[in-house]
Parts: sequence; C-alpha cells; structure tokens
Amino acid sequence: MLNKICIIIIIVTLQISFQSCTKTTIQNSSTKTSVLKSEGKIDLNKNIYDLSVKTMDGQEKKLSDYKGKALLIVNVASECGYTSQYEGLENLYRKYKDRGFEVLAFPSNDFGEQEPGTNDEIKAFCELKYNVTFPLFDKIKVLGDAKNPLYERLTNNFEPLGDIGWNFEKFLIDKNGNIAGRYKSKVKPESDEIVNAIESKL
Repeated sequence: MLNKICIIIIIVTLQISFQSCTKTTIQNSSTKTSVLKSEGKIDLNKNIYDLSVKTMDGQEKKLSDYKGKALLIVNVASECGYTSQYEGLENLYRKYKDRGFEVLAFPSNDFGEQEPGTNDEIKAFCELKYNVTFPLFDKIKVLGDAKNPLYERLTNNFEPLGDIGWNFEKFLIDKNGNIAGRYKSKVKPESDEIVNAIESKL
C-alpha cells in the first residue's frame, strides 16, 4: 500500500513539473514573437491589393485593378524643388506603359505646404506644365494620424521602415502587388537605379 502511494506521489509531481515547464516555454515563445512583431521583423504585409484609393473625381479605385502591372507610386507636389521630376515620371510612363507599367501619383500638402491647390488645379498644372498623362489621385495625407492607409502600408512594410522624408519619394510595386523598392526624393525617375528595377519587374 505504501509503495502505491509513493508511486502516485511521484507521478503527480512529474505531471506538475511538466505542465509548468510547458507553460513557461509557451510564454517565452509568445514574448519573443511579440518582440519581433514590435520590431517589424515578422508578419510584414507587403501586398497592396486589398486597399482602395480615390481618384481625383472622388471615385473608389481598387488597387487590385492593377494586377499584372508594375507600379511606381509617388507622392507629388506642384511647388517643390523636385516638381520637375514630373517630366521624368511621364517619360518613364510613356516608355514602359505598353509593357505593363503604371505611375500612380498622389498629391500631398504635408511637406512645406507645397501642394496647396485643389484637385482640379493640380490636374491642370500637371497637364499644362508637364503634359502628364499618367493617373493622378485625390490629394491625401502621407504623415500623421490621418495618414492614408496606402502610405501606412508602404512605409511600415518595406525597409527602411518609417515615414517618407519629402515630396517625390517613390515605391516600386511588382506585378503581384508586393512592395519591391523604395527610393528617396533625390533619386531621379530616369536614374539607372529606378530604370533597372522597373525593367526587372516587367
């Protein structure tokens, strides 16, 4: 009888020890995952096809409509030192549009208030000054609490993570809707860096 009691006590002790060990391992694993998530190292969502944007006419446009095309997404402004990049963007668009390439331009007044105009004024400026034929979208916020969801996705899911620094920063999207490149304002649209990246995605 005494032997049976001893065996039962040993079994119960082992079970408690095992459960405690398992719980600790799970907690440690969960903590590690949380840390990695907070550092932006896992669970990145680089795809933009679930998002929609507004055209200059206020119509909803699904980004999935561009499936199968490479995209260059740019935040633009009419009174910026980089505004002349409209010319390079238009040249890129005309050169590659027949091969499945689009430029998507999003006016923003977030930097130095360099895009103060209405959508109609912005459109007229781009067409008259730079003969722009690629799509221009509704003016948006690219910084702060009211940041457009597209820019939340772009800036938080591709290295280097974080807000864009100025007008005319560029994001390359591959034909499957994944963020494939990020280029600072000073990198010209027709630079070898951007041209080679675009051609690799067509």
